[in-house]
Amino acid sequence: MGIVTFVGNFYQQSITVIIICNKIMDETSKKHVWFAVINVFAASKTASDSWKKAEKRLRLKGIEFHGNRTGRSGNAMEITFDACMAGYRRFIAVGGDGTVHDVLNGIASYLDWAKRNSSQLKFSDFTMSVIPLGSGNDWIKSTGVPKNIKKAVDLLENPIIAPQDVVRVSILDDQDNALSVSYMVNVGGIGIDARVCERVNAQKSAGKRGKILYVTSLLKAIKERKPMLARVVCDGRTVFDGAYLSMAFGVGKYSGGGMRQTPEAVLGDGLLDMTIIPDLSICRIAREVPRLFTGTFLKVPELVCSKSRSISVYPYDKSCSAPAEVDGEVIGTVPVRFDVLDNQINIVVGKSL
Repeated sequence: MGIVTFVGNFYQQSITVIIICNKIMDETSKKHVWFAVINVFAASKTASDSWKKAEKRLRLKGIEFHGNRTGRSGNAMEITFDACMAGYRRFIAVGGDGTVHDVLNGIASYLDWAKRNSSQLKFSDFTMSVIPLGSGNDWIKSTGVPKNIKKAVDLLENPIIAPQDVVRVSILDDQDNALSVSYMVNVGGIGIDARVCERVNAQKSAGKRGKILYVTSLLKAIKERKPMLARVVCDGRTVFDGAYLSMAFGVGKYSGGGMRQTPEAVLGDGLLDMTIIPDLSICRIAREVPRLFTGTFLKVPELVCSKSRSISVYPYDKSCSAPAEVDGEVIGTVPVRFDVLDNQINIVVGKSL
């Protein structure tokens, strides 16, 4: 080997080593940088201005972050997935509960991809926070993150981190196989609960905003209620078999703009709270509805409640195939299974959980 050839090979190998080292260093540094998934279409016409204030505050506090904006049709999951691929592990959902849901599912999609490629990554390798720009902002009511934009940003300066449960929600076929999978960070529901989400989302798409959407949608869903028949199995044991109006499943306490269908849920206790409203008269429902907003809902004696790791809901037949929603997004119809995962995700909280 001549000296020129040797020097050339040595130079080429050195450049390769430098590129690999830079890539490793780049991905390592990104693990400690926040990535903001920015949905400025989350709440109102003022959302874009709110993000500008948040961005200014982040820079003022010296909080290092990168980010990307979603389109009007919403592509937060794809943005999150791509950011995970690039090496980011700390995420800020800039938007409402739907944005939080999409960021979680973007991380989950990446973890599924990583697992297929023999990676040992887990949810506990990721941290999620929120700058709340949504109209409901229910998740933050359980995490203690303030709705005030500046105060929410300030939490990221010296963040308090706590583990939170993640729930895998599977729409099932007749053989209990998963047709589709979504991941839940707050509350899901079946029946009236999902009908409310359908109506609220349709009105949001039409440009309407505000908490009143949830209340009017709830009243309309109650008025047009149609009892369904189902069997509910919690951790292998049948706990309900009959007619119901609505079911709620939560690791968080709040949904629907402040309603508390699962008021005793704890974000990180490893259990999924369930509340079933059986077939009640409209007069009885009207009398008890205020309890949804006062935290006393579980005092209604007819309710069926449980704390479980796994819950499956089976309709009697296809005519009872009610819609199912997760974090305010309708994902399909029953049968459906909710499973609390063994591994938890890290979240930024405003208080100790």
